Amino acid sequence: MKLAIVQMDILFGESEKNYQAVEKYIEEAVKSDVDVIVFPEMWNTAYALDRLSELADENGLKTKEILSRLAKKHNVNIVGGSVATKKENRFYNTMYVSDRNGNIIAEYDKAHLFKLMDEHLFMEQGQRDNVFELDGIVCGGVICYDLRFPEWIRVHTLAGAKVIFVPAEWPKLRIDHWQLLLQARAIENQCFVVAVNRVGTDPNNEFNGHSMVIAPWGEVMLSKKTGEGIYYLEINLQEVEDVRNRIPIYEDRRTDLYKS
Repeated sequence: MKLAIVQMDILFGESEKNYQAVEKYIEEAVKSDVDVIVFPEMWNTAYALDRLSELADENGLKTKEILSRLAKKHNVNIVGGSVATKKENRFYNTMYVSDRNGNIIAEYDKAHLFKLMDEHLFMEQGQRDNVFELDGIVCGGVICYDLRFPEWIRVHTLAGAKVIFVPAEWPKLRIDHWQLLLQARAIENQCFVVAVNRVGTDPNNEFNGHSMVIAPWGEVMLSKKTGEGIYYLEINLQEVEDVRNRIPIYEDRRTDLYKS
């Protein structure tokens, strides 16, 4: 699986410019014959939460149209990070995934809202998990703060996920936690973790990227990139089976003592 990691700056509250930037990034990434393009969190609006009534994508229609059209045009899978959406007069932090045929195969609303950035004051929590297939590979997708809940990641790997995608707007202030948590989630679930963080600033935070790909054994395959741009990496999914056979944690779980 060849990945294109789009570590982009996000213009605060300037949705139209952000949509244009995403289209350009997709057109650039496909030149490298990638399988999956991955974007960060809340890339249409950034955290302009007090302006969601004017900025949020109504039912995700604009986002889905762009992802679907370009995925089909270029025969590429797109994990669309996440965007601010409005659904039935409520706001959500939503991930959309398109397959190569332009089908929107996943729609996930962030389950754990981050109070330090006031998400809970403006948005609604998601109510379901996010498991989907890309080219026959079972994958899962969570968003930023979800990473701090190991039981939530385990829900997805118990459903068969071999790759977990984590789009984020993770501030520079806590970037050390970002790497440690990503490695922990990869090791304890014996899967690839593909995490895409933004760069740039908003009125309250600084973001310094450090998008990462972590292998099932915990190796950091991509790290410490602080510039805006596209980073390319190929992962070998056979490593998941090799590690799971080496230490069979899924067989050794004590489901008589715990469920997740």
